[in-house]
Amino acid sequence: MPGVTHYESTFARLESALRAGAPDWLHDARRRALAEFTAQGFPTLRNEEWRFTRTHPIAERDFGLVERYTPNGVSAEALARLTFDDASCHRIVVADGHFAPDLCRLEGLPAGVRVTSLREAVASDAVLVERHLGRCADPAANPFVALNTAFLRDGVFVHVADGVELDTPVHLVFVSRAEGTVSHPRALIVAGRGARANLVESYAGTGADYWTNAVTEIVCSENASVTHCRIQREVDSAFHVASQQAQLATNSRFSTENVSLGSTLARHDIGAVLDGEGIDARLDGLYLADGRRHVDNHTFIRHAQPHCHSFELYKGILGGKARGVFNGKIYVDPGAQKTDAKQENNCILLSDDARINTNPQLEIFADDVRCTHGATVGQLDEMAVFYMRSRGVPHARARSILVYAFAAEVLERIAVEAVRERLEADLFGWLSRTLAL
Repeated sequence: MPGVTHYESTFARLESALRAGAPDWLHDARRRALAEFTAQGFPTLRNEEWRFTRTHPIAERDFGLVERYTPNGVSAEALARLTFDDASCHRIVVADGHFAPDLCRLEGLPAGVRVTSLREAVASDAVLVERHLGRCADPAANPFVALNTAFLRDGVFVHVADGVELDTPVHLVFVSRAEGTVSHPRALIVAGRGARANLVESYAGTGADYWTNAVTEIVCSENASVTHCRIQREVDSAFHVASQQAQLATNSRFSTENVSLGSTLARHDIGAVLDGEGIDARLDGLYLADGRRHVDNHTFIRHAQPHCHSFELYKGILGGKARGVFNGKIYVDPGAQKTDAKQENNCILLSDDARINTNPQLEIFADDVRCTHGATVGQLDEMAVFYMRSRGVPHARARSILVYAFAAEVLERIAVEAVRERLEADLFGWLSRTLAL
């Protein structure tokens, strides 16, 4: 299969280094994951879940691995420009797949909160990590998750103990610096019973033609509350493939915003399993693309228990010859009575050549539920543009204001003010470039 042999040989070459210091259960998981990836290979258009997204630009290149961390190439100031600048946030950084201690800011964490590298957590919190790592993101279900797991070396581990409230946001930063390389960043986030956490996850780069293959697993225990924002701001020549999976327990609260602004090809698989009664889950997203960029969002919400609520809103803005994909599925188990689930995907096309393939889905196996879904695709209302121009607003400015109003419903839900302000500025900057073409 195209590309598979390269990663098999890379694994064989690095296996002794991967195994050094790793427990047997972790290396066994790596080997099983490599076997899964070898069996599945890179997905093609024949795969139903990938029929609108071509992965051959990734499969046909032999991306290399950065084998060790070097503390140069990006400063803390440059990192703030790449992501957002808020000195009040705790920050943990992974560069080229390796923990970067010189760029972290972890002083003042409250008692009961542990934020560290995944490599260190495997050694110091082995029981907790083994219990949760790989349980939400299944390598058998996704070849990119399998490849990430096969090369799992480092990443981020966040644990908020039972009853602890972490109000100050923790910023998880993943940055790529080396051209022609792949990194497999991993994040494991565990919120204990009654815990509360606010998390921001950023992806950015200073290199070119690199590939980020990321996996994030989020565990919300009983009565826990997790607010999460994921921002993808890779360089325009990068490839970004990511899987974010959440496991939610009884009476937990979980909200996530997935914002995609960068990369030439972006694929996000976002999932949540509501495995307890009384859960509230919200999955929102905003994606922008211009030129010939391609962005694909696949979401999956499984209602496994009764009396749960989920709400999902994804909005896309596409210009140039960009291509967008939204595939959202809500699955209701036979016993999940009294489910209340809503899903909506809206997209604005700023040019005649932009395209979106949207496919909202419901699979319901319970008979006492309230579930809705819908999708809209269109262009800006020219009557609204004319109305604003008649009152002295320039044409480009009028269109920009209307597009911002469209996106604001997602942006306004972002809890961290510095993140929200940065994304608003990014949106207006993107619109000024796109609408000027």
